[in-house]
Amino acid sequence: MFPELNNLLNVSPEKPEQGTFTLLCDAKTDGSFLVHHFLSFYLKANCKVCFVALLQSFSHYNIVGQKLGVNLIAARDRGQLVFLEGLKSTVEVLFGSEEQSNTLKFIRESGSDLKSLYELVQKALTPSADGDAASWKFPVILVDDLSVLLSLGVQAVAVLDFIQYCRVTVCCRLKGNVVALVHDSDRTEDEEKAVLMNALAHQSSLILRAEGLATGFCKDVHGQLKILWRGLQQPKVEQTHSLTYQYKIQDKTVTFFAKGLSPAVL
Repeated sequence: MFPELNNLLNVSPEKPEQGTFTLLCDAKTDGSFLVHHFLSFYLKANCKVCFVALLQSFSHYNIVGQKLGVNLIAARDRGQLVFLEGLKSTVEVLFGSEEQSNTLKFIRESGSDLKSLYELVQKALTPSADGDAASWKFPVILVDDLSVLLSLGVQAVAVLDFIQYCRVTVCCRLKGNVVALVHDSDRTEDEEKAVLMNALAHQSSLILRAEGLATGFCKDVHGQLKILWRGLQQPKVEQTHSLTYQYKIQDKTVTFFAKGLSPAVL
């Protein structure tokens, strides 16, 4: 969790927002630091988290999480974190037995939907009869990243249906949050990704977009972050409100500053 980002978003682990859909996107840079922030943020906020990790392994997220003050192994063992390791599941589907049960079995099926993936999320976050939900504030689903599903052959419409079902279940019925990352390649010929990005942007209440610098690589400024508040999180003074900051990623934190005001410049 990055305290400076919490300050920019005006949120805290003690009293997090509920019932929101946050869209994370990156273009010409790596926006994974946003995923690590929200993962550690919600674990520290004592929320029940279902993490659909399609991009990296569990050990990778755990190493970064420890730098941010959370232990994913301990969170998983106490039932706070439900982790779907997409990389491992994909290998099992592609090279394992066809009879073997797998959440990502849709990879083998042409024109399939994401029903099995949604059922996993629903089962993981729906309160059980034994009162387990009383231990956590509210449920959260975190996806890293939805672009991988398109690469696996899933149509944008199926991905949008999956997110819609998750929003209805988690945001509306369970009063929790949905956070998803999408990689924006800025390729105009990629119609499926354009459809996905535009539709998700209209559904979201908060958009965080990490972008590479137009001038290229810089040692002291790694990119810029555009923040757009919409819907439930928008300030009362305006219908929508946006801010842009530049940032530098360090070992255990991210430093944000106004454009052109990097400490290396001043």
